[in-house]
Amino acid sequence: MAKSMLLISRQAPWSGPGAREALDIALAGGAFDLPLALLFLDDGVLQLCPTQQPALLQQKDLTANLQALPLFGVEALYASSRSLQERGLDPLALNLAVEPLDDQAICALIGRYDLVMTL
Repeated sequence: MAKSMLLISRQAPWSGPGAREALDIALAGGAFDLPLALLFLDDGVLQLCPTQQPALLQQKDLTANLQALPLFGVEALYASSRSLQERGLDPLALNLAVEPLDDQAICALIGRYDLVMTL
C-alpha cells in the first residue's frame, strides 16, 4: 500500500531551488498515483501570486507547473490563512485554487499523512 505524503513548500518562488523542487516532487508523485497533498506555508504562498514576473530575474515561470498539479492528480492543495494574510494575499485572487487553513487545521492536516517533507 502506498504511503501518503504531504509536501510543505515554504520558499518564495525565486529565493532558491526549494519552490521548484517541491513542485517537481509533487508532479512526480502525482504521476505515480502517490496519495499526495501540497501545503503552501510562510513565503511559499508567494508562489500563488498571479502577477509574478520571473523574466526580470532571468528565471523560469512556475505558473505552468502549478497549473499542471491537478492534471497529475495532485488536487489536495492548501495554503496557510495566516501566511496569506500576513503577505496581503486574497485567497480568491490566487493563480491556483487552494483551500486556506488556519493553524489548527494545518496541525490536523500534518497528522493525516504518513510522510511530511518540507522544502
